[in-house]
Amino acid sequence: MGIELSVIWAIIILFGVMMYIVMDGFDLGIGILYPFFRQKEERDVLMNTVAPVWDGNETWLVLGGAGLLAAFPLAYAVILSALYLPLTFMLIGLVFRGVAFEFRFKALEHERHFWDKAFIGGSVAATFFQGAALGAYVQGFAVDGARFSGGPMDWLTPFSLFTGVGLLVAYALLGSTWLIMKTEGALQARAYRIARVLVWAMLATIAIISIWSPLVDARIAARWFSFPNMVWFAPVPLLVLACGLLMLRALARQEQASPFVYTLALVFLGYSGLGISIWPNVVPPGITIWDAAAPPQSQGFALVGALLIIPVILMYTVWSYYVFRGKVRIGEGYH
Repeated sequence: MGIELSVIWAIIILFGVMMYIVMDGFDLGIGILYPFFRQKEERDVLMNTVAPVWDGNETWLVLGGAGLLAAFPLAYAVILSALYLPLTFMLIGLVFRGVAFEFRFKALEHERHFWDKAFIGGSVAATFFQGAALGAYVQGFAVDGARFSGGPMDWLTPFSLFTGVGLLVAYALLGSTWLIMKTEGALQARAYRIARVLVWAMLATIAIISIWSPLVDARIAARWFSFPNMVWFAPVPLLVLACGLLMLRALARQEQASPFVYTLALVFLGYSGLGISIWPNVVPPGITIWDAAAPPQSQGFALVGALLIIPVILMYTVWSYYVFRGKVRIGEGYH
């Protein structure tokens, strides 16, 4: 029973984190792309494409963190201790960005530039430190028994810095393809141009991380390049290449929805590659989901609440996107 509950909770947490990456990814991407759109009217449109849904998107981050605490308290304690600084910087960035959403539309003309900078800086900081935390997580943590035994700066490595930059590229690509789908005219044309550059940057980032990851941890190399794992994992790079080529063709044809779908596919493939690399560890390099699991009674009790609340979150998320579907045009505002 305990083993089954641990697997179920691992799936729930992976699902919640994936939903956060997808949904908050494109609105963080809007902030990353903000400097490429200088006119006030264009920036208003950019923000209005995500203003009705951005705060709901972050529900999934809360779900993932709460699920980790409820189901795998040992992992929660180790990961939070190891990543205290980057996660704190990430939250500070999210605070600046959230406040900018609300204050920018109410600011006087001569004050608006401050909230524009807060929106850009908050988006870039939140994204970069998310990526840096992810890179540090893949590398693994020094653990002594049930506690983190490393230092406060162990997360800061060349690999984690690169994954931070890589996530900036991924979120910017999500943001640009979201703008293609939600805008029109000159603004949409600029989003097409930005997306064409970012596709190549995204493919290069995936390639570099794919080469670097097995060099960082010999366990990842053993998992990737042992038989029969090589047979099962071989479709992943082929699918990445196929999605990249299909996306370039969609951008060349100026399709509107499919570039965003292909970007989602690239993000999912990258996420699945991460899962393949560390499974079944919840704290790399050696603490599995069963080692870190809460008692079955605790997992079962929390699972009842999760199975009730997740469908509700999904329903209101789908409803909000349905209500605010369609193009956003200049003059249409957030009130």
